Amino acid sequence: MEYDIRKGHYASVDGDKLKEIISSIFGNAQVEGDKFVSSFGAITRLEVKVLSKTAMEISSTTDKTVSIEVQAETVKRWNKFLEQATGFTSKERSKRLQKKAKEGKL
Repeated sequence: MEYDIRKGHYASVDGDKLKEIISSIFGNAQVEGDKFVSSFGAITRLEVKVLSKTAMEISSTTDKTVSIEVQAETVKRWNKFLEQATGFTSKERSKRLQKKAKEGKL
């Protein structure tokens, strides 16, 4: 899925800064080509690629069989990661997504 990056926030994720964010939240991050790859809890594989100064592509594979506690911690860290990576809170991301859906841009 493609996520917008807040205007002026690109400097916070440029170069290895995004890898540092991923490592600090999920505990690990590797570089595979032009993507950063990680895993944590219910997320068996996370791939993050910066597309431009205004967008990044994030894909994840999850394991639905993990415990409720692991799921809760995974969601908590996922939201923290998205906020630090994009500069938008979950509420702001939701509003932007709804706006794009109404405009038929999804």
